[in-house]
Amino acid sequence: MIKLTFCLRRLPQLSREEFQQYWLDTHAPLVRSFADALRIRGYVQLHTTTTALNDALRASRGGPEEYDGVAELWWDSLEDLTAAMSTPEGAAAGAALLEDEKRFIDLERSPLWLGREKEIL
Repeated sequence: MIKLTFCLRRLPQLSREEFQQYWLDTHAPLVRSFADALRIRGYVQLHTTTTALNDALRASRGGPEEYDGVAELWWDSLEDLTAAMSTPEGAAAGAALLEDEKRFIDLERSPLWLGREKEIL
C-alpha cells in the first residue's frame, strides 16, 4: 500500500471554516468522482480542530503553526498510481483536481509526499 499525505494550508482570504467546508462539500465529491480513473483505494480528510489546546501543544514543543487539515489517499502500489496517472482519463482527473485545489489550498505552503505506512499499534 502506498499513501499520499497532503498537509493543507488554506488560501489567506479564506477562514478555516470556509476552507474546511469547501474541502469537504466541494472537493471531496470531485475526488470521489475520479476515484476509478485514478485507482484511488481510500481517501480521508483530517480537519484541524480550532482549540486552545493546539496552541499549548505547539508551544510545549516549539512547533510551527498547525495545518488546516491533512488529506490521505492510498493506492495498492507505486506502479498502480503511475499507471493510473499515465492514462488520458487519469491525467485529466489529476489536472481537474489541481485546478480545484488552486481555489482553496495555498499550494506553496502545503507539502505532500508519498510514503508507506508502518503500523505500530
